[in-house]
Amino acid sequence: MPDDPLSLTFAALADPTRRAILARLAEGEATVNELAEPFDMSLQAVSKHLKVLERAGLISRGRDAQWRPCRLETAPLDGASEWIRRYRDRWDDRFDRLDQEIRRLRPGSDTDG
Repeated sequence: MPDDPLSLTFAALADPTRRAILARLAEGEATVNELAEPFDMSLQAVSKHLKVLERAGLISRGRDAQWRPCRLETAPLDGASEWIRRYRDRWDDRFDRLDQEIRRLRPGSDTDG
């Protein structure tokens, strides 16, 4: 698997459990136990998901006594959003041109020759 930042981000986001964990962390820091509560899976399984998110730079873990709260890191999401925006802009431009062409070809249009 490629290990460039964008590939790591999209690979991490491909799993619904990891997206749910990120949604929870968008509300604030949480421990592994708190993150695991809504899921019907072991703490080890949740920890594996957290490692994927951490490797992608989407979360970081602090240290507070014996607790290691997780927090959301948004920089990789900004990179993914920028990548998507570039392609969305291209498609918007193509749809605008298609719309103009359909209007031109429509009988009775102002641009009908």
